[in-house]
Amino acid sequence: MNTDLSFSAKTRPGFKSSQPDVIRLMAHVISIIFHPLFLPMYVCWFLAFVHPSYFAGFSGSYKSRVLLMVTVNAVIYPLITVLLLKALGFIDTILFYSQQDRILLYITSMIFFFWAQYSLREQPEIPRILVAFMFGVFISSAAALIANIYFKISMHAIGMGGLIGIGYVIMQQNTMLMTWPLSAAFLIAGLVCTARLIVSDHTQKEIYTGLLAGFLCQLVAAVIQL
Repeated sequence: MNTDLSFSAKTRPGFKSSQPDVIRLMAHVISIIFHPLFLPMYVCWFLAFVHPSYFAGFSGSYKSRVLLMVTVNAVIYPLITVLLLKALGFIDTILFYSQQDRILLYITSMIFFFWAQYSLREQPEIPRILVAFMFGVFISSAAALIANIYFKISMHAIGMGGLIGIGYVIMQQNTMLMTWPLSAAFLIAGLVCTARLIVSDHTQKEIYTGLLAGFLCQLVAAVIQL
């Protein structure tokens, strides 16, 4: 376990993927499409436009406004912050290779995630499942910040664990048949975690720990919020 708090390594020393170029390209594309910052937008879209009952009775324009609010607070604002941190020289790269760079990302993301779930919570008409999910995203980022002190836990894996976690929570509520959504979540999680092992320097421990952390945080959030 790496407990060196100096975070001296700024790049991925000695890391070189042995996979063919086309495999590495596909792994990069998968990593971008399912970047953890985009997951709140995907899950909100699923709850609002795919799930048959959570947003039943709401107009399409209202669903779009909720999706836009989640996207702005949980996706766009963190992305803008990352670009500002890079422009001002606070981080070396937006790819966040080092644990030191990730500290600022986790702290700023936590602020926006907390505000997103607080804004949703203060609107009683918003289904509680969405509030619980965003609260789970918030505590996942807090858990990642703590874990980052000791090792470089995979952010992608945390996101995938959260995706499986929210699917499991929905299944427990018996509000829809979750066979295909959970199957899709497991498939996406497998693809993303494999991609991170191919194109990043993450160890299997960092991947599996991230999956477990993301899953458990969603369960804890559901217990608290639902």
